[in-house]
Amino acid sequence: MSAASRMRLRGLVRKECSQILRDPSSIAIAFVMPVFLLLIFGYGISLDAERVPIAVVAEQPDADTAGLEARFDASRYFAPVYMSDLGQAEEALRAMRVNAIVHLQSDFSRRMRGPGGAPIQVIVNGTDANTARLVIGYVQGVWQSWLEKRAVERGERLGAPLRIDQRVWFNSELRSRNYLVPGLIAIIMTLIGALLTALVMAREWERGTMEALMVTPVTMGEVLLGKVMPYFVLGLGGMGVSVAMGLWLFGVPLLGSPWLLLAVSSLFLLAALGMGLLISTAAKSQFVAGMAAIITTFLPAFLLSGFIFDIGSMPPVVQAITRILPARYFVASLQTLFLAGNVWSVVLPNAAALAVFAAVFLGASRRMLRKRLE
Repeated sequence: MSAASRMRLRGLVRKECSQILRDPSSIAIAFVMPVFLLLIFGYGISLDAERVPIAVVAEQPDADTAGLEARFDASRYFAPVYMSDLGQAEEALRAMRVNAIVHLQSDFSRRMRGPGGAPIQVIVNGTDANTARLVIGYVQGVWQSWLEKRAVERGERLGAPLRIDQRVWFNSELRSRNYLVPGLIAIIMTLIGALLTALVMAREWERGTMEALMVTPVTMGEVLLGKVMPYFVLGLGGMGVSVAMGLWLFGVPLLGSPWLLLAVSSLFLLAALGMGLLISTAAKSQFVAGMAAIITTFLPAFLLSGFIFDIGSMPPVVQAITRILPARYFVASLQTLFLAGNVWSVVLPNAAALAVFAAVFLGASRRMLRKRLE
C-alpha cells in the first residue's frame, strides 16, 4: 500500500469515526442492542422445567402415599397440588391449572406389597411436547428415588437388574441458560454485524455522500476498508459487552481461552460485516437494507444455526442448508469454548469455515462495489 493510499485510508477511517460520533445509532446497535436482546432472550427463553404444577390424587391416603407425596414436595421440578378426586384433577388439567396428574389408586399400598407392584397412572398435558417429556422423566425419577429410600428404610434391597451411575460432562448443572447464552451471543452478533454495515452504506447512498466519494481519488477497495475497520472495532466492543453479560450476569462459565474466543469472534464478525456490505450494494435504502439484513441473516441464524433446534434432528435437506450459514459454525465454536474449553478438533474446522465465509462475502462486496452510478 502506497503512502497516498494509507493517507486516504486514514481519512476515510477518520470520517467514519466522526460520523459514528455524530450519529449515535451505530453505537446503539453495537452496545445497546446486545444488552437489550440478551436481557429479553436470556431471561425469557429457558428449556428447563421447574416448579411444574401437577395434581397428585391419592384415593386412599396412608403412610405409603404420604411418603411418595413428600418426595414430590422435595423435588424442585414440581409444585404439587393435592386432590382427592380424579374428576377434579382432570378438570384442572383441562383448564391448564396443572400440567399433569399423578393418580394413586385406592389399592396402591396393598399392591405395593404384592409381587407385581403397584402401578401409578400419569396423565400429562401434551400440548407442549418438550415439557410433557420432561415431566414424565421427572415423575419416573421421583418414583425411583422414593422406592430406593423406602427400600433402605426397610433394610431391603431394591430389585433392579442394573444401576445407572450418571455423570454429565460440559454442563454438569444441566442449566439450559449455559447452553442458550453462547448461542444467543452468536445470534445477536449476526444481526449487529449485518446491520452495522448494511444501514451505514445504505445511508451513504440515501444522503448522496457515496456519489461524492466516487469523484475523489479513493478506490472502492479503500472505501471498503474504511467502512469495515471502524465497525469491526465497534462490533468487537458489542461482543465484549455480550460476553461480559454472559459471564457475570447469567453465570455462564468460560472454560476456553479468551484469546481464542476473540480470534473466532473476529472471523465471524468479518463475515457478518461482509454480509451487510453485500446487502447494501443491492439495497440502497436503509429500510430495505434493514429488512433484508433481518430476513437473510437473523432469522436463518435463529432457526437453523443449532441455537435452539438440534441440527442432527432436522431433515437432510435442511441440514445441507445450514452448512451455508456462518452462524452455525460460530454457535458450535462458542458453545464449545464456553462449556468444554479449547477443543481444537471442533474449533479449528469451524474457524476455517468462518474464514472462508469472511473471504467470500468481503470479496463479493469488493467486486460489486464499483465506481459507477446505476
